[in-house]
Amino acid sequence: MNTAAAVWSERADAAEGAIVSRHVRRLWALPGTALGVVGWPAVRRERLFLSWHYWWQAHLIDTAVDAAERDATPRRRRRVVRLARTHRFRNITGWTNNYYDDMAWLGLSLERAERHLYVDHRGAIATLVDELVDAWQPECGGGIPWRRRDNFFNAPANGPAALLLARTGRVYRAEEMADWLHDVLLDPETGLVLDGIRDGVHERAIYSYCQGVTLGLETELALQLDDPCHRRRVHALVAAVDDHLTERSVVTGGGGGDGGLFNGILARYLAMVATTLPVVDGDDVRARTVAARIVLASAEAAWENRLQVEELPVFGRDWSQQARLPGLGTSVARFAGGTVRESAVPERDMSVQLGGWMLMEAAYAVAASRSR
Repeated sequence: MNTAAAVWSERADAAEGAIVSRHVRRLWALPGTALGVVGWPAVRRERLFLSWHYWWQAHLIDTAVDAAERDATPRRRRRVVRLARTHRFRNITGWTNNYYDDMAWLGLSLERAERHLYVDHRGAIATLVDELVDAWQPECGGGIPWRRRDNFFNAPANGPAALLLARTGRVYRAEEMADWLHDVLLDPETGLVLDGIRDGVHERAIYSYCQGVTLGLETELALQLDDPCHRRRVHALVAAVDDHLTERSVVTGGGGGDGGLFNGILARYLAMVATTLPVVDGDDVRARTVAARIVLASAEAAWENRLQVEELPVFGRDWSQQARLPGLGTSVARFAGGTVRESAVPERDMSVQLGGWMLMEAAYAVAASRSR
C-alpha cells in the first residue's frame, strides 16, 4: 500500500469507528442484530428505531462492504451480515417497500455483499430485481416510477435500479433505462441529469447523487458492452460535474436528512469512474483523472473541516465549511412527503456522517488504484 492509500485507509477507519460507536446498535436489544440509529445525539424514537429510514440503512450496509473490501476482517464481515439481517427484520414485511429507489439501493448493497464477501443474498436480490423489472412503464413515459402507484419517473429510482439490473444479468433492461435517462432527463444546457419528469413536465432540480449513480451505471455498461456511447456519456457527465458542481475541485453544497447522502453517493461513483472506466483513448484517461481529482480534493476538504469528538471525526454537512457540533437544536430529522427533512443541526443526522465515511472509502479506493 502506498503512503497516500495508507493515509486514506486510516481516515476511513476513523470514519467507520465514528459510525460504529455513535450509531450502530442492536435492534430492540436483540442478540445478533445491528442497525444504524439515525441521529446523534439521538431522541427516544430514534433510539427505539421507530424512525430508521430504509434507504439510509441500505447505504450503511454498502459502506460497511467498502470497509470489508478495503481491509477484510471477520468482524467487518459479521457486521455486514448483521446489518442486512436486521434490515430485513426491522422492515417487518420483507425486503421490499413502496419506494423503488429504496429497493434499488438495498439491492445494490446486498449484491456487493454477496460478490465481495460471499454473503448469500440470492433470494433477497431476486425479489428486489423482480420488483424493479416489473415496474418498467414505457407506455406511461418511464422509466420506472419513484414509488408504487405514482406517475413521477425520476433519476434516483432509475439510476440505481438500472445499475442493479446490469450487475444481475438484466443488461438489456439496464441499457434501455440508461438510454431513457440520457434521452429524457439529461439537461442540454448543463449536461447534468435532472431530477425527474411527471406528466411530461420536468422537475428541474439538480441533485449530486443523480449524477453519481448515472456515472456508475454508464461505467458499468462501458465495462460490459462493446458500445463506445457509454464511455462518451461518462466523459461528458464527469466534465459537467466538474464545471457545475465543484469549486476548486471540491463538491459544493450539501445538507442533512436525505441530502446528507447525496454528495457521498457522487463520490462513490466518481471513484468507480476513476478506477474502472475502460481506457481506450485520451478522453477515458481525462475522465478518470478528473474524477479522481474531485474525489481526493473533496475528501481532503472534508477531513480538514471535520470536528474531533472523543478522537473520532464529525463531518460537516458541506465539506468546504467547518463542521458544527451535533446537537438536538430546535428540530430533528423527520420523514415527510416521501423524504427525510434535515435536523436543525444537520451534522447530527447519520446520513451526513455516513456520507463522510463513504467519501473516505472512495478516496482510499482512488489512492490504492493509483498505486497499482
